[in-house]
Amino acid sequence: MPKSALVMLLLGLATVSYAQTSERFSVVANGESVGHVIAVRSGNTVDIDYAVLENGRGPKHKEHLVLGTSGIPVTWTILGTSLMGGPVHEQMSWQDGVESWTSQADKGEVKTARPQLYIANDASPWTLGLYAALLRKVPGGELDVLPSGKLRSQKVRHIAPGELTSPSPLDAYALSGIGLTPQFLLLDSNGRLFATMSEGSVVVRQGFEKDFQALQDLDESLTLDLLRAMQQRVAHVYEEPIRIRNVHLFDPMTGTTGHPVSLVVFRGTITTVEAEPPGAAPPADEVVLDGQGGTLVAGLHDMHSHNSLWSGVFYLAAGVTTTRDMGNFNSFLLGLQKRLNAGQIPGPHIIPSGFLEGRSPYSERRGFIPETLQEGLHDVHWYADRGYLQIKIYNSMNPDWVKPLAAEAHALGLRVVGHVPAFTTPDRMIEDGYDEITHINQLMLGWLLAPGEDTRTPLRLTAMARAADLDLSSAKVRHTVELMKSRHTGLDTTAVILERLMLSRAGQVQEGDAPYLDHVPIGYQRYRKRSFIPFKDDADKARYEKAFAKLMATLTMLHREGIRLWPGTDDTTGFTVHRELELYAKLGMTPAEVLRIATLDCDRYLMRDQRFGSLVPGKRADFFLVPADPRKNISAVRNIRMVMKDGVIYYPQELYEALGIKPFASPPPLVSVPTARKPHG
Repeated sequence: MPKSALVMLLLGLATVSYAQTSERFSVVANGESVGHVIAVRSGNTVDIDYAVLENGRGPKHKEHLVLGTSGIPVTWTILGTSLMGGPVHEQMSWQDGVESWTSQADKGEVKTARPQLYIANDASPWTLGLYAALLRKVPGGELDVLPSGKLRSQKVRHIAPGELTSPSPLDAYALSGIGLTPQFLLLDSNGRLFATMSEGSVVVRQGFEKDFQALQDLDESLTLDLLRAMQQRVAHVYEEPIRIRNVHLFDPMTGTTGHPVSLVVFRGTITTVEAEPPGAAPPADEVVLDGQGGTLVAGLHDMHSHNSLWSGVFYLAAGVTTTRDMGNFNSFLLGLQKRLNAGQIPGPHIIPSGFLEGRSPYSERRGFIPETLQEGLHDVHWYADRGYLQIKIYNSMNPDWVKPLAAEAHALGLRVVGHVPAFTTPDRMIEDGYDEITHINQLMLGWLLAPGEDTRTPLRLTAMARAADLDLSSAKVRHTVELMKSRHTGLDTTAVILERLMLSRAGQVQEGDAPYLDHVPIGYQRYRKRSFIPFKDDADKARYEKAFAKLMATLTMLHREGIRLWPGTDDTTGFTVHRELELYAKLGMTPAEVLRIATLDCDRYLMRDQRFGSLVPGKRADFFLVPADPRKNISAVRNIRMVMKDGVIYYPQELYEALGIKPFASPPPLVSVPTARKPHG
């Protein structure tokens, strides 16, 4: 149906007459209320108060909407601050046949005889209910929206009374076309919002906060339905040997690729690497692909991930076959590992870290929050008994507990990593047992903060502006570096997240996002084009630019001093892994060195290099294919044609298309498949 016809259909619906009503919602994370949404409707106006405080940060803003006769907003104002405190001043209006908008990301206008649905850049969760209620009235559940793209809604499940504490029936909808993944929400029989759901948090009507776990279970169930169906379509499994012909193999030991060869995989293991005579006929009893002279590279690692159900799709599409999870909801992560290992849903191998946080108003709610040191020691054993690699200590932990917790972890064979808790220093944490500092800013803050400054707040990020004046030859810097060298302390860098924060500018696309941003849905495009910091003026922006340059200089110095750097992202899109590797290349490393660190070196550190990390017979078949030589340009890893994980083939083109993302490369030709057997997923 044409867009104009859909708009006219909406306009033709009976006008709803609103008495003044108030809709109140709680934002609940890990079972605890961390914010609110209050929407007051009077006539055709809606005023919304939205505020969240979790882990020392969260959006806080007011919205004012005027709804047209169809229910589509004709005026929309949003004022306040975003996640990290960046200013929000968004406006949209339709008047005299012109609809115009201004946001952090963009501004524009279109001539339109009737108002079109605008997708706000910094809207509260209440507006998801507005979108879904409007789409519920449109045949096909699809509508062209502004600034661009299509919004789609699909009813995915009916929730009968008794499944939740709500006495009324509810319907679950999946909204897509805004962000990178579908958003699930519940509407009541009147089309009003009951709850929105995401991993780890929900927004639910006040009075129904006890439904948190049931809503989390529902969100997981709905997501798994989609992912299991996706896995059936995109996972190419063969019983026969899989031969990939005419490929170069990147050797992380030598940094070379050698002459073209064929690599054979059988039941998840590399069995043969051999040169084939030119023009040789493909074996009739093998699956054969033509690599067309491309390069195979062992699977990449994200050494700082917080895995979700959806993240696995993005990781595989990006050639990331292993992630180190740096803190998650314990039962969720164990369940996710089980599903991935069973091949039920797409995703990488996960190496888990046990999250330990202290109790404070700023507490992160993942993992465990022990009330006593004895509880913390018990939690260390809980993680060790379940095969965790390490424990990760977070911002609100009592610094005096770190030494005994680290000693217990080490006695059980676990590593100890983490943030630097508030009111202590990296030096003390290293002395008390840290094997690795998490995030470059957590290390550098030890040189930038005054005693008593509280890093449980966004200060742990915004104080990085002070790095502009940091002297890397100063005694305090040299003392920390020498301490790291003597204790063999590594650094989980996450430089890409600091770049995104410190160089974020409203309306601008960052260098690291430019290669992929126009491939993704409009909501995510706009999300990336914003300021996350409340810059005072242009001089303040320039100071952050200078500070980020010093951050990069610090990483260069640490690498030169022999400190082990591990590429991590604190993100789950896969795109950021590629950018982290590009930033490593900017430190003076060759592309071959960057690839070695991201593959074999990571597997050595994770104590699994006997089975992973390079392309030799006997190792697991975890690798990806790119058409170019990544030793010449590390950015070649952005154009992946095929990924194999445990011998299962995934084509990024299919993965991205399933997510509504424009692909970056086409699959290699499938030369032959034995007729007696067909691929199955």
